[in-house]
Amino acid sequence: MTFTTLLFERDGRVATVTINRPDKLNALNAETLAELRTAFEAIAADDDVGVAVLTGAGEKSFVAGADIAELHAQDTLSGQAFARFGQGVFNVIAGCPKPVIAAVNGFALGGGCELAMACHIRIAAENAKFGQPEVNLGIIPGYGGTQRLARIVGAGRAAELILTGAVIDAQEALRIGLANAVVARGEALAAAKAMAAVIASKGPVAVKNSLEALRAVHETGLKEGLDIEAALFGLTCGSGDFKEGTAAFLEKRQPAFTGK
Repeated sequence: MTFTTLLFERDGRVATVTINRPDKLNALNAETLAELRTAFEAIAADDDVGVAVLTGAGEKSFVAGADIAELHAQDTLSGQAFARFGQGVFNVIAGCPKPVIAAVNGFALGGGCELAMACHIRIAAENAKFGQPEVNLGIIPGYGGTQRLARIVGAGRAAELILTGAVIDAQEALRIGLANAVVARGEALAAAKAMAAVIASKGPVAVKNSLEALRAVHETGLKEGLDIEAALFGLTCGSGDFKEGTAAFLEKRQPAFTGK
C-alpha cells in the first residue's frame, strides 16, 4: 500500500504502520486520519497479517496531537463532526481483529495519546511523554480520550490528567497502567516488533477470539462477558487451529497454524 502521510511495510505476519510527518511532529490532520482508516481496514481484511505495529517517524514524537490549524477552524456543529470522524478512525483500530501494538517513541499528546490508547498494547521509549492537555487550548479530548483513559487508568486518575492537562513521563505511564513496558530511547519499535512476532506465532483464531472477549470487558457486565467468553471458547474449540495446537502439544512438536 502507498500513502502520502504513512509508511507501510510487512515482515512476515507483522505489519508496521508509521505516521510520517516528522516536520509536524506527526500531528494528525484529516488526510492522516483517513489514511489510517484505510490502512487498518486493509490490515483487518488481510489474512496474511497477524499483528500490526503503529509508530511515528523519528525518535521525538509518536503523535504530538491533532493539527491545531484544522482544530482552530471548528465551531459547534463542525466540531462535533470533527470529533466523530476521529473517533470513527480510532474505533477501527480498537476494533481491529488483529492485535495492534503502539510503539510510543516520543510525544503522545492529545490525539496522540488517544491514538495510543486505541491500540491494544503500548510499548514506550524512556523519553515518551503522555497527556491529554486539551484544557490548555480551551477544549476537551474529542477522539475518545475521556472514555478510554478512564477505562485504562481509572476514573480518578483520568480526571486528574484531563482536568489539569498534565503531561507524564514513560515511567509514570507504566506505573498507572497506561504503558505496558518502558524500553531505552530508540528501542520502542524494535520491542514492539519483537512482541508482535511472538503474538503472530500463536494460533490466529485464538488471538482473534481473545481480543473479542477482551473487548467485552468494557462493553458488558460480568455475566454477559462470561457468556461471550464461553461462546468464543466453544467456537475456538471447533477450529482447525485448536485441533492442530493440541495435537502438536501431544506429539511434542511445533504447531503449524493456518488461521482456520
